[in-house]
Amino acid sequence: MYLLDANTYIQAKNFYYRMTTVPGFWEWLDRQMTSGSVGTISPIFDELTKGNDRLSGWAKDRKAFVLSVDDSETQAVFAEVAEDVVNHAAYAEPHTSAFLDGADPWLIAKAKTTGATVITHERRVGSDSKKVKIPNLCDAFSIPYHSAYDLMDLFEVKLVLAPA
Repeated sequence: MYLLDANTYIQAKNFYYRMTTVPGFWEWLDRQMTSGSVGTISPIFDELTKGNDRLSGWAKDRKAFVLSVDDSETQAVFAEVAEDVVNHAAYAEPHTSAFLDGADPWLIAKAKTTGATVITHERRVGSDSKKVKIPNLCDAFSIPYHSAYDLMDLFEVKLVLAPA
């Protein structure tokens, strides 16, 4: 299972895989969601559906594929993630609060409890960084992570033009 961070959807929509220009990307995501290979969590869903744009509507139509973070296992791992962030020697305010108030620690907790791989476009930062980043916490909690491009490579996705 692969759990997608909000930035994978948002960057796809805004840049490389615009919904009207590259519908094949979104159709591929639909297929993977239907098969249970790809999904996301409720806090990410909440981020995606706040707006009133095409992505928000698309996400709302796929609520059935969203995983809850209300289970006790995920809650317990979230507490571990929060403790790690708060007690980290380099992380500092306002970065720690912003991180803990968002969906990212829930994504890490759910990936840990389900054995999923996190898909994000965030990049690891140095151990002395004040900012909290998903790849660093994935490393700390032994959770695999990749970019959306890596995910497409893993699935051998080919987005080709149909014959005219």
